Amino acid sequence: MTASLALRPTLYEETVPGGGHTSFVLKRGQLLRLTDLEGGANVSLMLLNAEEKSERLNLPDTLKCQHTARLTAGHCLYSDMGRVLAAITADTCGWHDSFGGVLNAEETREKYGEGRYQELRNGFFRNGTDNLLVEMGKWNLNLQDLLMVLNLFSKVTVDSDGCFHFEPGNSRAGDYVELYAPMDTLVVLTTLPHPMDPNPEYAPKPVRLSWSKVESDGISILCRTSRPENGRGFHNTERLFI
Repeated sequence: MTASLALRPTLYEETVPGGGHTSFVLKRGQLLRLTDLEGGANVSLMLLNAEEKSERLNLPDTLKCQHTARLTAGHCLYSDMGRVLAAITADTCGWHDSFGGVLNAEETREKYGEGRYQELRNGFFRNGTDNLLVEMGKWNLNLQDLLMVLNLFSKVTVDSDGCFHFEPGNSRAGDYVELYAPMDTLVVLTTLPHPMDPNPEYAPKPVRLSWSKVESDGISILCRTSRPENGRGFHNTERLFI
């Protein structure tokens, strides 16, 4: 768990409301900070190569090559081509879940109730699958392209019997995680409760996104050196730009 290395001028900021979704290209050399504004947020995140979208985040390889089941500062997020789509360079939360996925419409109704637009208008109950598909459609992607997601700010542990357990209170107001892009990376995300969150009320939390430009990739040193595999992952990525 590390704090940000230095203050940097912010290129742009926006807030994604609870239940919202967005997508964009995080350009090579940019840093994205995601901040939990109220505490208890969850961001379900997909990553793809912006130039060749058949190359996508591979969470099994990401965990296997770094010998971990939780992700935090010093870890890399790998594509299925062995390249680094993003590196976690700072993290005040300390644990991000790779197992929980997202809920679909039927699962959301079962957990939270009907929550229809007709009664609630823009406060209707959204689900992760549809939110991600809305954003994916903007990039000519569809259901067959839906990936496993990384759930930022959420902690899921595994007991000795192999059962998953959601840990409430993992992220507090003001906690943040920073992602550095060593290549142009398509980011698709939604801000909805974690599927295993035991809270029976539909209460998604907002998240602030802040972009900054890194003049030197020295910010990635922690990630490059945390595992020998990560040095090779950055090498594979940098070969794209020779």
